[in-house]
Amino acid sequence: MAVAKKKVVKKKPARKTTVKKKVVARKPAAKKRTVKKAAPKKKTTAKKAAPKKKAAARKAPAKKKTVKKATTRKAAPRKTTRAKAKPKAKVKRKPNAAFMRPMTLSEALGAVVGNKAIPRTEVTKKLWLYIKKNKLQDSINRRMINADAKLK
Repeated sequence: MAVAKKKVVKKKPARKTTVKKKVVARKPAAKKRTVKKAAPKKKTTAKKAAPKKKAAARKAPAKKKTVKKATTRKAAPRKTTRAKAKPKAKVKRKPNAAFMRPMTLSEALGAVVGNKAIPRTEVTKKLWLYIKKNKLQDSINRRMINADAKLK
């Protein structure tokens, strides 16, 4: 009897698709800090040691070994024991001594402000009092001052 030969069909290998990855130049990364947790302290008391050994013996077969990954510390806010910083109290600025030195005034300025020797800061204050008292400030453009004969 003749045995019929089976046709052997060769399967074509599956086409592999390749994905091109972008190559990006990166800055060298800073060293990563790993944080390790400290092992809990064991108490050495005779009364409590015995029950822990029994509990550990029962749980030992059920535990699976797990590999702990090293964790990196990222910009996590630090826990501090201090209270939140209070906003600083505003401190009065110390004036410059040159501004506070009394100056002798000219006759024209003395007619508006007064003839006494006063600091430059006081001269400015008294000038504004004179301008507001005599309503010399322009009503439309308040930056302009309409000087009278005395102020000219």
